[in-house]
Amino acid sequence: MRVTGYGAIERRNGAIALLEAGVVAPNARASLEERLRELHAGIAEVIAQIEPTSIVIEELYTSYKNPRTALLMCHARGVLCLAGAQAGVAVHTLAHSRVKRALVGSGSARKEQVNAMVKHLLQLRRAPSPNDVSDALALALAFLNVCESRVPERSVR
Repeated sequence: MRVTGYGAIERRNGAIALLEAGVVAPNARASLEERLRELHAGIAEVIAQIEPTSIVIEELYTSYKNPRTALLMCHARGVLCLAGAQAGVAVHTLAHSRVKRALVGSGSARKEQVNAMVKHLLQLRRAPSPNDVSDALALALAFLNVCESRVPERSVR
């Protein structure tokens, strides 16, 4: 609810290219309703500018130390799903362990390992910052990897 990262990538000539990345940061002093409105407006603007074919968001963890955190995450995820639906863009989810497994090969990979792989795959000079941006790009990269593995290769005759 404080900072939501986003990242847009695409495959160009066999390579993955970074289109845009950033954060939407609602006013931390605003009411919950106002922060949700600001988050929705910010993400809706990003979607309108980028015109993605898919949106991927992280699934909620199965356990949170603080139940209030889980409830706030539910609100934010609902807003992201709404923005995607309003734009007519399919919204998908991936578990954080699946993202780690897709990028690093281990569902228990550390954040530093995931950040390093994001940097490597996108051929960046340094890892994206803040971590919210790197996390968003990791989701996008993992989703691209997962989607391509579901599509059968064309046979050439």
